[in-house]
Amino acid sequence: MKFYRTHTLREIATLLDVPYVGDDAFPVSGMNEIHVVENGDIVFVDHPKYYDKALASDATIVLINKKVDCPEGKALLISQDPFSDFNKLTDHFRPFKSSNVSIASSAIIGEGTIIQPNVFVGNNVKIGSNCVIHSNVTIYDDTIIGNNVVIHAGVILGADAFYYKKRPEGFDKLKSGGRVVIKDNVDIGAGTTVDKGVTADTTIGKGTKIDNQVHIGHDTVLGKKVLIAAQTTVAGCVVIEDEVTLWGQVGVTSGITIGSKAIVSAQSGISKSLEGGKSYFGSPAGDFRTKYKELAALRQVQELLDKLKQN
Repeated sequence: MKFYRTHTLREIATLLDVPYVGDDAFPVSGMNEIHVVENGDIVFVDHPKYYDKALASDATIVLINKKVDCPEGKALLISQDPFSDFNKLTDHFRPFKSSNVSIASSAIIGEGTIIQPNVFVGNNVKIGSNCVIHSNVTIYDDTIIGNNVVIHAGVILGADAFYYKKRPEGFDKLKSGGRVVIKDNVDIGAGTTVDKGVTADTTIGKGTKIDNQVHIGHDTVLGKKVLIAAQTTVAGCVVIEDEVTLWGQVGVTSGITIGSKAIVSAQSGISKSLEGGKSYFGSPAGDFRTKYKELAALRQVQELLDKLKQN
């Protein structure tokens, strides 16, 4: 998430009421999670296991719960609770805005787009031309939709990320300040949900087709012409490259990549990154032919055991 203007390190430290290491005027232009940070971004870290990764990342401001040596060219914000202070930043720079109308006055809707009854369009939403938005669709604030997009009934775009920190008193939610971005010529089936990014974008690429009752988690990026069948669930921070096919009831764990033109058969579970251009099956998903050979071998073992029992 980029701020509307560049702030100084001192301004951010004052906002959070925390000490800092670095020049007062050190520029701060945004905030992001570690997998998408850029120069000028704030990243937070609250566990020694990840200190080195955060300090070596592309982020130039590290919100951290211990004073450490500051790398050259970077700055530190020293916080007793970086998780909570990161939430404070989200509340400040991307606050929740209530609405009392079905289509916000700040929404921009392109020429030729049809919006059916009972659709909610939030603040700062942009919808391109020649789209069809069917009834009972909910489009949260800041969502971007391209041209020639069809969104079927009951779709929800932009709900919060499923992201929690376990504390002794319960689960503490990491607030979502990101967006959903839908490119041109996308179809989204009835009852599908696409969560917004925590600080960045959940993106559905050009020409992608999504069936009914699919879930796409926060910060996931789908490439061009991806095909996803019903009841598939994709966790957060996944990269699905161009022309991948996921058949029905596939489950995808977080933080992995599925290579271009991979095909995954129905009811498979993907627990690690998959190379492109191959077919996969099973849970955990593996090469299609290898998995079927393994199943055939298991049947042969059972047949052998049955014969042994008969003798």
